[in-house]
Amino acid sequence: MKMEHLYAKVSYLKGLAEGMEIEAGSKEGKMILHIIDALEEFADAISELNDDQSDLEEYVDYMDEDLADVEERIFGSDDEDYDEDYDDEDYDDFEYDNEDDDEDDEEEEDGNGLYSHDKNFDDEE
Repeated sequence: MKMEHLYAKVSYLKGLAEGMEIEAGSKEGKMILHIIDALEEFADAISELNDDQSDLEEYVDYMDEDLADVEERIFGSDDEDYDEDYDDEDYDDFEYDNEDDDEDDEEEEDGNGLYSHDKNFDDEE
């Protein structure tokens, strides 16, 4: 819905309320007039949000262009660095069997602070 259409509808309701000579002193009249005023404030707020959104979109577009320029200066062209033969899809996910899965999870300490799965490199000399 375009903002002009929204403003036209609110103006129509305002004119309709004035044409019907709704009394601001009655409870119903007071409520209707406040609703129309609130609708006008909503229309103003939506219009302001639309303007802000447009400004932000334009700003982000400028930033995106600037970032693309910086990336081009730093990294060069993407086309010259791309290797079609090297692709992540060429690698399959393999499941490897762990031979230690069959052993008990309980391990004993040998007194030197090492467990049975630890390797003491000093003993190899």
